[in-house]
Amino acid sequence: MSDHVDVEGSVPFASPDIGDREKERVASVLDSGMLASGAEVRRFESEFASYCGVDRGVATSNGTTALHAALRALGIGPGDRVLTTPFSFVATANAVRFCGATPVFADIHPETYNLDPRSVETALREDADGIDAILAVHLYGLPSDVGRLRELADEYEIPLVEDAAQAHGAEYDGERVGRFGDAACFSFYPTKNMTTGEGGMVVTDDENVAERAARFVNHGRDEEGAHAELGHNFRLTNLAAAIGRVQLDKLDGYTEARRRHAATLDAAVADSEPVSPVEPYGRRHVYHQYTVRCPNRSALRTHLESRGIGTGVYYPTPIHREPSFDRADETYPVAERAAEEVLSLPVHPGLTDSETERVANALRDYQ
Repeated sequence: MSDHVDVEGSVPFASPDIGDREKERVASVLDSGMLASGAEVRRFESEFASYCGVDRGVATSNGTTALHAALRALGIGPGDRVLTTPFSFVATANAVRFCGATPVFADIHPETYNLDPRSVETALREDADGIDAILAVHLYGLPSDVGRLRELADEYEIPLVEDAAQAHGAEYDGERVGRFGDAACFSFYPTKNMTTGEGGMVVTDDENVAERAARFVNHGRDEEGAHAELGHNFRLTNLAAAIGRVQLDKLDGYTEARRRHAATLDAAVADSEPVSPVEPYGRRHVYHQYTVRCPNRSALRTHLESRGIGTGVYYPTPIHREPSFDRADETYPVAERAAEEVLSLPVHPGLTDSETERVANALRDYQ
C-alpha cells in the first residue's frame, strides 16, 4: 500500500530531512577512510544513550536487529515465551522468533493502541506455560503504560523490553522512553523521527546486557578480540552514525514541529469523526504517526487522497493474522478492530504550516 499519492502539489506522507550538516559530516567520514564501525559509532552510541538518560548504547544495523540483540542479551532463547502486542510492525514479533522463542499476544487499549496492562496482567496470571519477558511497543510515538508494565514485570520477575522504534524523545511522567525497560530499542529508518538511513540502537543501564548485545552484533567478539560466542554482523557504519549524530541534534526541533502539526489537526477533528489520537496525562506523544480512527476508513482515505494528501495504514493486518504466523484460532478484538479503522496522516517536520492547514481543511470538509 503506497505511503503517498503522486499528485502535483500533493502533501507528502513522509519526507526525510537530510541537510548540509549531514552531508558535511558524511564527507568528513569519507575523507577519513574509516567507513565501517568505529569511533563515529562509539560517539553516536554515547550521545544517544545520554539523550535517553541511560548509561549505555549499542548501535545496530536496523531496528529489527536491535530488538533481536536486546532479547538475546537478556537471555531469551528457544523454549521461552515473550508477551507482546499483536498491533505493531511484524518485526516486533519476528525478533522474538529469531531468538527461537515464541511470541504470546495480549490485546491493546482501544484509545492508545498500546498494550493494555489489564490484558497483560490476565495473560501473566493465566498462562500455564509461563511468560519469560514483556516486549512493549510505544506505537505511533505514544509511550505505552510502562509504569504499570514495569510493576508487572517486577512482580513476575521477568525483563521488560521497550520497542521504541517510533518514539524517539517521547516521555512518560517526565522521563524519556528508554529508561523504563531492562533494555530499549530504537530504529533510525528514513521515515522515523530521526534517521541514519538505516540503523538501530539498544539502550540500557545494565552493563552486562550492553556487553552481551555489543558482542552479539559483532560476531560474538569480546573485548580481547576472541569470538567467545555465536554472533551476527549487525554493526552500524561510521557513515550512518555521522548522519545520526546530526539528526540527534535536530531531534527536539523535529518533535516540536510534529507536535505543532498534530495540534492543528486535533483542532480540525475535535468532537467529531474521525477520532483524533489521545495523549494521556503524564505522557508526551512525539507523533511518529498522526493516526485517526474512522469506521469508514476507505471513504476518508479516498477523500483525502483526492485532495492530494498522502495517507498510510499502520497496520492493516494484526500480526497474529499474518500468513507467517497463522494464528487464526486466536482473537484479539480490540487490535482487530483498530486494524480496520486506523488511518495515518502527514505530520512530519518537513510540512509547512500551510500544508498542515490544507490537511486540516480537508478533514473539516469530510465531516
